Amino acid sequence: MEQLFNQLSETILNDLNTGEHLKVAIGGENSQFVRFSQSKVRQSGLIDDASLSIVLIKDGHTCSGSFTLTGNIQKDETTAMIELNRLRAEVGTLPKDPFVVMPEDTGSSQEEHNGSLLNDEKAVSALSPAMQGVDLAGIWASGRIFSGNANSAGQKHWFATDTFSLDYSLITPDERMVKGTYAGSHWDQSEYEKNMAKSIAKLRMMEKPGKKIKPGAYRTYIAPAGVADIVGMFSWGGVGEASIQQGDSSLCKMRQNGIKMSPCFTLSEDFTSGIVPRFNSNGELAPEKLDLILAGSLKNTLVSSRTAKEYGVQSNYAGEGESLRSPVLSPGELNEDEVVKKIDNGIYLSNLHYLNWSDRPGGRITGMTRYACFWVENGEVVAPIENMRFDDSIYNFFGENLEAVTDKAHLHPTVETYDGRELGGVSCPGILLKSFELTL
Repeated sequence: MEQLFNQLSETILNDLNTGEHLKVAIGGENSQFVRFSQSKVRQSGLIDDASLSIVLIKDGHTCSGSFTLTGNIQKDETTAMIELNRLRAEVGTLPKDPFVVMPEDTGSSQEEHNGSLLNDEKAVSALSPAMQGVDLAGIWASGRIFSGNANSAGQKHWFATDTFSLDYSLITPDERMVKGTYAGSHWDQSEYEKNMAKSIAKLRMMEKPGKKIKPGAYRTYIAPAGVADIVGMFSWGGVGEASIQQGDSSLCKMRQNGIKMSPCFTLSEDFTSGIVPRFNSNGELAPEKLDLILAGSLKNTLVSSRTAKEYGVQSNYAGEGESLRSPVLSPGELNEDEVVKKIDNGIYLSNLHYLNWSDRPGGRITGMTRYACFWVENGEVVAPIENMRFDDSIYNFFGENLEAVTDKAHLHPTVETYDGRELGGVSCPGILLKSFELTL
């Protein structure tokens, strides 16, 4: 696909007229999908998909379009030229964009990460034995994901990686659930079976009679999967500079009032793992690592070139939406194997669900406990708890109530497939809280 992209982008870019500027991007995948229900294969298939997008800029006007590629260079070149001419006809009818980001050549890149994936024909036989005897519903996705970017200033980027993920839920007869994900780039049958065995052990605990707890503040451990969901909220009116400038960011208190979080809390945008490309939709390369919150203090925000123009600040080449693309929450010193003992009396939350801001400027997040959440007494898991809603502030549970962070970070990959398999994920440890507010 890289060769196809190179040919298409060169054809389009060589046809530009005076005063026209262009950005061209490709995205796609070569994937296997298998859908499981009741631990049986219900659907299986292979997908080869790619689309090309074009952004035309002329005299401060911007127009964009995209189309699905066939893989036939002659057909795709013809479609690309039709699309370019359509943009030429429309671009002048649109209002001027005062913050348009022009193409620049800041250097090109070529990055490929070859994994060790299960053979398509052997995937089901490798996955199925470990899930027998339980009710599992889930999706297996495996294969290559690729992305490319080129512009009329001469810059060109290419990124491709091999990944797999099994995103699943285990379900008890009375419909309590345990959620799990096994993902990576290099398949390890033994590690997969250990992962599934741990999930099944939690499922057996979920079969015990449930415990109804009262609303209130509890000593709480949130496992890495739950922490990853909370970190994901920072992409939604959190670390983006535009949100802070507009006064609706959850981090406004840190910028405007000097409020700090716990010294145990360090959040970075870190591309060194190579799971996502550093270039954004404009072809701009972000720093390999950017500390956002360092030991509880706000050091940087994500700043797109568009935001930089609008507010007169320095860009660090974040994406247009200024969301986290490769977030890493630094581990601490709490031994992961001693978490339940350290809870003593309180709650163990494996996962959270339905997260939303209840007061974004105040940093308050609401959501539900769900999927393998337990009551702990005297350092031992006693019973699953009934679903509860929480409502608490990041300045509490990432601030003064953050007692400890576990010593291992786990990657929780992005598994959405709405417009194709997505790249990225959150790398984070678990957190032990002195207090966490359950409301009803």
